[in-house]
Amino acid sequence: MNFDVIVLGSGPGGYVAAIRAAQLGMKTAVVEKAELGGVCLNWGCIPTKALLKSAQVFNYLSHAQDYGIQVEGQVRPDFTAMVKRSRDVAEGMSKGIQFLLKKNNITVIEGFGQIRPGRKVVVKASDGKETQYSATHIILATGARSRELPALKQDGQRVIGYREAMTLSKQPATMVVVGSGAIGSEFAYFYNSIGTQVTLVEFMPNIVPLEDEEVSKQLERSFKKAGIKVMTSSTVESVDTSGPVCKVKVSTKKGTEEIEAEVVLSAVGITPNLEGIGLEETGIALEKGKVKVDAFYHTNVEGYYAIGDIVHGQALAHVASHEGITCVEKIAGMHVEPMDYQNIPGCTYTHPEVASVGLTEKAAREAGYEVLVGKFPYSASGKASAAGSKDGFVKVIFDAKYGEWLGAHMIGDNVTEMIAEAVVARKLETTGHEILKAVHPHPTMSEAVMEAVAAAYGEVIHL
Repeated sequence: MNFDVIVLGSGPGGYVAAIRAAQLGMKTAVVEKAELGGVCLNWGCIPTKALLKSAQVFNYLSHAQDYGIQVEGQVRPDFTAMVKRSRDVAEGMSKGIQFLLKKNNITVIEGFGQIRPGRKVVVKASDGKETQYSATHIILATGARSRELPALKQDGQRVIGYREAMTLSKQPATMVVVGSGAIGSEFAYFYNSIGTQVTLVEFMPNIVPLEDEEVSKQLERSFKKAGIKVMTSSTVESVDTSGPVCKVKVSTKKGTEEIEAEVVLSAVGITPNLEGIGLEETGIALEKGKVKVDAFYHTNVEGYYAIGDIVHGQALAHVASHEGITCVEKIAGMHVEPMDYQNIPGCTYTHPEVASVGLTEKAAREAGYEVLVGKFPYSASGKASAAGSKDGFVKVIFDAKYGEWLGAHMIGDNVTEMIAEAVVARKLETTGHEILKAVHPHPTMSEAVMEAVAAAYGEVIHL
């Protein structure tokens, strides 16, 4: 019952931390109340990408004639089969995590974990039995859940969160999606792609509001072109679910509008899972609703650590994983650097895809930089034209004085794969001229990165 490390939660932060601890020779256990892999693997990143792939395939088949292919008969989406495939993918990945934990001799403890003073964890199993464990180091990685607003109380049937959006028993004819961050935009794209009439409501002036404004405007154009009704600078005042359809009252610049929909999806952010896990009893401090930690994820109580969505920083799977590794390597006495939260890539898997890292153009100018901005449109890319995906562009921002790569903002096919070039280059403090002199393969979408850099320095060839 004694371990070197106990991790509460097996999401992308928790299971990665546990495996790294085991690799470093520590006797490790993971406490999990639900499925191994956490929300990301079971109800987030992975199953949503499976749904989005189904939408992409359906879109290709629906436009097969654009590629010189004749498809006999009507192409129809099978919503139930899409959902089943998504769940099968998630189940397979969860089994993969189970294998990895077993391979690394990590003890999996099923149940709800609560921390106690003296570096102890009490786990309550599904039958109500409680067992106490102790560890030299306890890492909290309990993740987050869908956030609820007073005007958007979720009932799991008519007003739903992301979990229900992945497992609806039938495809709704109409849907209102509230919130246009990654979750909201991806579900808006998915349901619209398979024939649901979608209205996307966003409180801020632009959809995907954390992105560069030009990217936001391009995605809005693409969404409207695809048939999604986009309402920005708008707020949902109430949802009436008493009738056969939901009546959504939306406040806009022009007044109040009522929209009818079978289902309302609330995608207005997440709330950390901190209730009932023993923070108060242990004396662990919070700051603005999240666990307060130092650069290496120590809490204010010796022997207790926190990572992932319950600490401040971007609520992303790859962030949680990196935090887990950094935390454990510091525990092991290794020389590690604090995580650079200014060099975290963000990806939205709509069509077109969106990816970014670093400062937006507006933020760079507000920070006082004299900037060089380069932009290369997909319409000028041979590979994008051949692929039939000319919507989008790559935009780069450099400091004019020293050549520092301040930010990269991309929208178009494959950009979620391409953004890593900018992340690595920024990590290595690569200058714009070094990118220009690094030969990029032709024809590829990734050429657009080099061309955008060339545009910033007045050396672009293909514009």
